[in-house]
Amino acid sequence: MRIAMGVEYDGHPFCGWQYQDHSPSVQEALERALTKVADQPLRVICAGRTDTGVHGMGQVVHFDTTAERTERSWVMGTNANLPKSVAVLWAKPVSADFHARFSAQRRRYRYVIFNRPVRPTFLQHRVAWAYRPLDVVRMQAAARPLLGEHDFNAYRAQACQAKSPVRTLYRLDVARHGEFIVLDLEANGFLHHMVRNIAGVLMAIGSGEQDVAWSAEVLARRDRTLGGVTAPACGLYLVGVQYPPDFGLPVLSPPPAVW
Repeated sequence: MRIAMGVEYDGHPFCGWQYQDHSPSVQEALERALTKVADQPLRVICAGRTDTGVHGMGQVVHFDTTAERTERSWVMGTNANLPKSVAVLWAKPVSADFHARFSAQRRRYRYVIFNRPVRPTFLQHRVAWAYRPLDVVRMQAAARPLLGEHDFNAYRAQACQAKSPVRTLYRLDVARHGEFIVLDLEANGFLHHMVRNIAGVLMAIGSGEQDVAWSAEVLARRDRTLGGVTAPACGLYLVGVQYPPDFGLPVLSPPPAVW
C-alpha cells in the first residue's frame, strides 16, 4: 500500500529535510515516528527537500508499507511520536503511480520579510529581517520580468545539481502588511536557493541599492556571481504542492496574509 501525507514543520531545529548523519533532520524525525506506528522500518520520499532553517506548511510525502492502519491512525499515531516542531496534517492511500516529487505539477513558496529598524525577537527564526525601508512598488516592478519561462541560472545556487536551469514562474506577488512584506511564488519547480536569491535581488532593489531593471539584467546574464546576496533561510516557507486532481489529495486553505 502507498500512503501520501501532508506534513508541517518548523525548520529551525533541523539541518533541513534530508537525513544527515551529523544533525537532526525532518526526514529522520518523520521516519522514526512512522516506523513506530507501522511496526516496521519505513522510508519517505518528499515533494521538495528544504534547506536548514526553511519551514514547511504544505510538504507532501509518500511511503510504501504492508501495515494496515486507518487514515486517522496514521495521523494521530505519527503525531504522538513526533517532536512538537513537526506535525502530520493528513494521510491518504494513493495509487502506486503516485510519486510525491515526480507527480507534482506546481510548488508554492512564501518568503516573509520583517521590515523595521529594530531586529525581531520572538520572530527571529520565522522571518527575514530588513532594517532599511523597502519600497514595495519598486519590488513589484522588479518582479514582473521574472514571470514566465526563463533560464534561472543566475538565481540558483552554484552547487545546484538540477540538470536544467529552465523553470516556469507562474506567480510572483509582492505585498506589504504593516511591517511585513510577503513574497508569494508559484512555479512548476524551483532550483536550489532560487526563491532566496530572488528575494535577495528584490530586497536590494526595494532598498534603493539597485535599480528596478537589475532583476531582469541578472536574469539575462545567467551568471550567479552577479546575482547579489542570498536571502536568509528563516523567512522561507514551502506553502503547498499541487498534484493532478485524479489522486484526490486534500486541498488545504491558503495561509493567512503573513504566514
